[in-house]
Amino acid sequence: MFIERTATAYLQYAKIKYPVLTVTGPRQSGKTTLCRHLFPTHTYINLEAPDVLMAAKEDPRGLLKNGLEPMIIDEAQKCPELLSYIQLYVDERKQMGQFILTGSAQFQLLSAITQSLAGRSAMLSLLPLSLQELSSLSLNFHENPNSILFKGLYPALFERELDSTDFFRNYVLTFVERDLRQIINVTSLLDFQKFLKLLAGRVGQLVNFASLATEVGVSQPTIKQWISVLETAYIIKTLHPYFENFGKRAIKSPKLYFLDTGLLCYLLGIENETQLERDPLRGSIFENFVIVELIKARWNLGKEHQLYFFRDNHGNEIDALFQSGPKLCPIEIKSSQTFTPSLAKGLEFFSALVGNERIENKYIVLGRESEASSHFKDIHLVAFWKAAEIVSPLKPAAQQ
Repeated sequence: MFIERTATAYLQYAKIKYPVLTVTGPRQSGKTTLCRHLFPTHTYINLEAPDVLMAAKEDPRGLLKNGLEPMIIDEAQKCPELLSYIQLYVDERKQMGQFILTGSAQFQLLSAITQSLAGRSAMLSLLPLSLQELSSLSLNFHENPNSILFKGLYPALFERELDSTDFFRNYVLTFVERDLRQIINVTSLLDFQKFLKLLAGRVGQLVNFASLATEVGVSQPTIKQWISVLETAYIIKTLHPYFENFGKRAIKSPKLYFLDTGLLCYLLGIENETQLERDPLRGSIFENFVIVELIKARWNLGKEHQLYFFRDNHGNEIDALFQSGPKLCPIEIKSSQTFTPSLAKGLEFFSALVGNERIENKYIVLGRESEASSHFKDIHLVAFWKAAEIVSPLKPAAQQ
């Protein structure tokens, strides 16, 4: 079963504008499946295979067939020197869509592209499925958000109907035992696994490097390096605060989210939807889910996510701020299925702080559609499965 991906439109556009397309994202997010589906006439090679990797290193011209044959090159970061030959061929032939590169190690691949293919490659980050992409399947997440929060959105969970707990157990083992060793030298895998679970318990919170270092028993620079590694591997995402001249009131530490709530639930030891409903972090998990839906909506269009948050030292907070030029869209995310006016206090405070002329739209994302109205004063009330429309220029939620 192939699930249509929203990123298809951007890749089809990029194919006629750039000689190289680069698709990065976490393992199992569907990068290879999508590229092979969209470009069936391209020859496919995978540098994970030892013999293919050896050929890439020893005879790159032979592997690339002198650039005459369009190719999909999977896990391209494993042979950065290959990209220098690709540069020569695309500069000589000027054929658009000639090479499709994929990779799950963001930093390694992007570093290689910066050195060899700057200006020659379109870039796309492909995360697991979005709710929009799941709309063709008969799922009950509209009435039961816990089902999708717990399961997560990796394609294999739907295409092969895998058990999510078993899937993520193997996913973490693969990442820690194989991928992690290739990125950094971790002396204690147990310490790193402990670190992963501590991060899960801090989802949606400000990152406190000192506290994490103390609890894990490593240095703060090590914690910062590990967080950077997890971002590189598309396991987590740090959201940075929006900062203007607010005096000393604005918090400057980032907040931390996981790029899939199924993985987050696994790391928290949540084993079923009933446990999730009762878990004290359920609201934070819901917030995490919506934040990632907003990020996916932007990345699937080939755009920067342009998302921030706001918090001051008095506890006034906005869960997400979408910046569009000089305008701001503040977004509050509440797992409640019922709207009450008290949920709007943060939006009203922030509007007064920056001035209404700076605010394009205000949103509250809820656990279900509001039965009474889609508005409260000048605030749009949006169900979580429509949250992506807030940041998509193709279909603004305010126009629904």
